[in-house]
Amino acid sequence: MIDGENMKTGGFKLGSKENIGLGNPYVIAEIGVNHEGSMDLARKLIELAKEGGADAAKFQSYKADTIASRHSPAYWDTSKEATLSQHQLFQKYDSFTPEDYALLAEHCKACEIDFLSTPFDHAAVDFLEPLMPFFKIASADITNIPLIRKVAGKNKPVVLSTGASTLAEIDLATQTLNHCGIDMIVLLHCILNYPTEDLNAHLLMIRGLKRAFPELPVGYSDHTLPKNSMLALITSHLLGAMVIEKHFTHDKTLPGNDHYHAMDKSDLREFIRALENISVLVGDSDFKHYIPTEEISRQNARRSIVLSQSVKVGETLTEELLICKRPGHGISPLFWDNVLGTRVAMDLDVDTILQWHHLEKDA
Repeated sequence: MIDGENMKTGGFKLGSKENIGLGNPYVIAEIGVNHEGSMDLARKLIELAKEGGADAAKFQSYKADTIASRHSPAYWDTSKEATLSQHQLFQKYDSFTPEDYALLAEHCKACEIDFLSTPFDHAAVDFLEPLMPFFKIASADITNIPLIRKVAGKNKPVVLSTGASTLAEIDLATQTLNHCGIDMIVLLHCILNYPTEDLNAHLLMIRGLKRAFPELPVGYSDHTLPKNSMLALITSHLLGAMVIEKHFTHDKTLPGNDHYHAMDKSDLREFIRALENISVLVGDSDFKHYIPTEEISRQNARRSIVLSQSVKVGETLTEELLICKRPGHGISPLFWDNVLGTRVAMDLDVDTILQWHHLEKDA
């Protein structure tokens, strides 16, 4: 269902993008750690995200020792990513330094795409703050009140993923941000499965978030397997998602980590093309009216009151003498009751399209 509250004429601003609305969402290419520790690959992924049409290239900033204990079990599909410990997995991809992220932010600036990285500890919040237009808080940290307060202390907009959460938990997180002075918050519907089966995507929850938090923009963070049609992303947008995030890679066939449920440049470009079509299809207003190109149809496809028999001057018009036919160049059937019982002012042939001057003036 298309929501008229979010038409293009009533958009909002996030990062460098203005007038976010229907047909024009803010699109985040979630590179995460698909760079696998290579700065060269990280730069290349930024370039691919820009070429694909994303508004932001997003990374993840963490250290294994501050994000997970050594006894943290895997919660992903181990047939795709065989590592059985979260700590061990995070150790593989936590090599970037604050200076590295600053260089990546510079590369994003050169490519004219927003730089983002999700902070997973307080140190990351501090070194990322001058590099980003807003913060992203991961679903897993929606109950991490100290981290939420730390982010809020930077006084920037916040995009908050809501995977695996309850409405009460979301409410507490948003209230915490509000109490710290943050009033620009975007909630992302998310299912915290890697990957997310289509039957578990539950995109209607986007409408539920909008209903529960009507004052906040809502978006979608997707973990479904990418299809050529990018139907999950398109559907989420038509349900009201105005910020859309999906993992991004240069090669979906690579084993492990987040490659297997990520989109590539081709997928992203397909989605952007679909958005361009949506933008054209929905128009710029939800006010119902006829448009100029329909005027010819109003004149020719609508009907007029037409004589079904010939009549003589002074004859009274009855239903037996009248029929409604195209085109709409004569008296409209809207005036059927006004025409009935009137007298004609002249002789008229069968199939005459009645005009007001055909009727006596006192009719």
